[in-house]
Amino acid sequence: MSEPIVAADLFRAVMEAAGGRCQCEGECGQPHTKGEGRCRREHDKYAGKHSGPVRLMAAAADPLTTDLQAAALPASELRAWCPPCFTAARRIAKRRQTSKAPTKDQCGLFDL
Repeated sequence: MSEPIVAADLFRAVMEAAGGRCQCEGECGQPHTKGEGRCRREHDKYAGKHSGPVRLMAAAADPLTTDLQAAALPASELRAWCPPCFTAARRIAKRRQTSKAPTKDQCGLFDL
């Protein structure tokens, strides 16, 4: 199994807990119906005919966690993500976060 040069023990712990498979359960916007609700991509396996092997990463369960904060997290707070799922989950989470927050111009709009 390929693994990173740095923090290999942490990476192995996360991959072992995940069974070497991406732990996305639809946070990326895909239903993952063929994988029974979970992404089917596996570490070092091929995703399809025309792509190279999948390299999973150990990243924070909350996609909005910054890389700096995630580097300090223990293995129990990390998940195995394939890059496409993590990127999409982060984009969706950011979009939801910004759509819920009122802008400064609207804060007092309906105050009486």
